[in-house]
Amino acid sequence: MLKKQLFKGKTKEELQKMSIEEFMQLVPARERRSLKRGFTDQQKSLLLKIKKTNEGKYKKPIKTHTRDIVVIPAMLDLMIHIHAGREFVPVHITIQMLGHRLGEFTQTRKKVAHSAPGLGATRSSSAIAVK
Repeated sequence: MLKKQLFKGKTKEELQKMSIEEFMQLVPARERRSLKRGFTDQQKSLLLKIKKTNEGKYKKPIKTHTRDIVVIPAMLDLMIHIHAGREFVPVHITIQMLGHRLGEFTQTRKKVAHSAPGLGATRSSSAIAVK
């Protein structure tokens, strides 16, 4: 049997009916302060796309460079493509992500994977015969 997903004792349906002011009381102080200040123009355009997607009017995938927006209940169960430097990484928003920033879910740096050292990289490698 599946466990019911809760956020601070609230179900997904209860969270989606909440206003931003009510949701602000559930998140930590830093995110509450960010939400209290209001949204920037970029964040407002992203929220407009999200609203249109929830109404069924916007069919394209949601792509955004706005990594600093707090995840709010209106974003639940959406696939948002977040910019990670040179590519857009698709992220499915779940209930555990509420109150975090979008940028926390995409890595901007990749693990460095070096190959074997080339000829002349070390003093001893120059003595090896080249075939």
